[in-house]
Amino acid sequence: MRAKTTARACFALSLIAATAAAQAAPFERTEQRQACADYDPLRRPFFGDLHVHTALSFDAATQDTRNRPADAYRFARGERVGLQPYDDNGKPLRSAQIDRPLDFAAVTDHSELLGEVRICLTPGMEGYDSLACIAYRKWPRLGFILFGGDVLAADAPQRLGFCGDGAALCLDAALGPWDEIREAAEAAYDRSSACRFTSFVGYEWTGAPDTRNLHRNVIFRNAAVPSLPVSYIDAPYPSQLWEGLEAACRSSVTGCDFLAIPHNPNISGGLMFLDHERDRPAFGRDYADRRRRDEPIVEIMQHKGESECKTGVGTSDELCGFEKLPYDRFGGQFDPRQVQPPTRTNFVRNGLGDGLLLEGKLGVNPFQFGLIGSTDTHLGIPGAVAEDRHQGHGGAGPIRGDGRPIGLPDNIEFNPGGLAVVWAEENSRDALFAAMRRRETYATSGPRISVRFFGGWQLADDLCSGELARAGYAGGVPMGGELPALPSSAAPRFATLAMRDSAGAPLQRIQIVKGWQAGDSIEEAVYDVAGTPGLGSVDTATCKISGEGHDTLCVVWTDPDFDPSARAYYYARVLEAPTCRWSTHICNEQGVRCDDPSTIPDNGAGCCDDRYPKVIQERAWTSPVWYKP
Repeated sequence: MRAKTTARACFALSLIAATAAAQAAPFERTEQRQACADYDPLRRPFFGDLHVHTALSFDAATQDTRNRPADAYRFARGERVGLQPYDDNGKPLRSAQIDRPLDFAAVTDHSELLGEVRICLTPGMEGYDSLACIAYRKWPRLGFILFGGDVLAADAPQRLGFCGDGAALCLDAALGPWDEIREAAEAAYDRSSACRFTSFVGYEWTGAPDTRNLHRNVIFRNAAVPSLPVSYIDAPYPSQLWEGLEAACRSSVTGCDFLAIPHNPNISGGLMFLDHERDRPAFGRDYADRRRRDEPIVEIMQHKGESECKTGVGTSDELCGFEKLPYDRFGGQFDPRQVQPPTRTNFVRNGLGDGLLLEGKLGVNPFQFGLIGSTDTHLGIPGAVAEDRHQGHGGAGPIRGDGRPIGLPDNIEFNPGGLAVVWAEENSRDALFAAMRRRETYATSGPRISVRFFGGWQLADDLCSGELARAGYAGGVPMGGELPALPSSAAPRFATLAMRDSAGAPLQRIQIVKGWQAGDSIEEAVYDVAGTPGLGSVDTATCKISGEGHDTLCVVWTDPDFDPSARAYYYARVLEAPTCRWSTHICNEQGVRCDDPSTIPDNGAGCCDDRYPKVIQERAWTSPVWYKP
């Protein structure tokens, strides 16, 4: 009895100590602002979007996007904005609004052509009458190919000819849009004690050699940022991006800090998770250490597909068929000759596994990243992820007189995108940035599912009936963390708590995905740990959901196959009950019947494309917890 009492007392003291430590110094404060009135030392989930394009991006402008950074932030905070097409008087024929404001967002316009686009669209600026600018204005698709193909898809990117000696014209012209991005972020940021909304200054580094995506979204911690972004033209390899930002940000601007977020690995042509940078030798420990530090999270879900895994490409997991593109690089979207079968290094789960192997060789895991989702909207509408109100993220198809699209407003293989979720003490730049740095993040495919995930050696069986978060922090590590040293004769335990989106479908189940090193290869297993497969159903004719499901699921699970000698990662995947895909909602609304061609509009052939499902299972993915011997 005395031993049990002592153990309980020690556990209680550890809880008190952990809570006091969190309150005392949970993160460094680097900016002047009012203290947030709503502060939680046990942290809360904040929902946002870190991948947003506006009219300042070269491709969005060719699609007649007119929303600018300030408009994107207005939308994120719940205001209605207009969408193309516009009438002769500049009035938008469509509009959009989200049902719930986001907690945070970042506008991430393409850095590479900020100045070129401004010159081409501003009468009187030197270069406005160049052939390239005339083509960009008069033939938008040609302009997209000329600007994007000759610059972003090149192995050795160069400025367009009208930029002048040393690209001085274009670099000078880029100062205006970069100032607009910075000023819009500052104006949108709620520095009051209410802390309703956080905006980050950011941009996209848009390297795509041979149309293979290596893009990174760069997010700055606060308002201290470089005078101009470091672009793909300046730094055509990811390592050069980090080096350039080290020089232009951390070493040159007081208080400047950054992180880079790789995105769209699914269309990287296999480049994203290689053990080398495209045509360079295998990287060493210094590269691995820098990548782990400067790229702590990766985007697993967005408008142009999901990048977790693909059935038959390094996995037999049947749930890895979710929102997959039929091509492995950007070029496949436009040219069937460039459609290539996907490789294992296109997908996040394979990257996580290969990171374990590289850690064994280098002593550092370069792919020890947390997970987020975002939209990659090119309409300036962050967080527009509802399947039943999807208006596309890359432009607009034909429009009826009432402002509604005729047929599908987007490519059938695309989707509304996902959300980034961050566990932090408060909704401020410092708190959210620190959480991203420590990888306490997760992704959803759109719904605002709440997920906790802790790993530890002695997490109690009754954690779900008590204060799971308090005990999880005291006795373990949250998502994104590393398990502490292995005690004798133990197996890791994982506590997962998931709560449904109040505006979404019920939850069906929780799975834990495990990958571990087995010699020179990686093995994986997927465990159903809570809920029941097959729960819930949906009528595709009406999109009405029925059947059983869960508002909350919670479980404390012990790995039954633990090998203490093998490096491993674990993450939770939470699945909703089935619902209608966005395309099903639209095809139903427009009365499409695939057995009657007269009901299929010109832009609606995707409604009857059997390669794409009518039903999906929305989901969330936590950042992993890692174990190493």
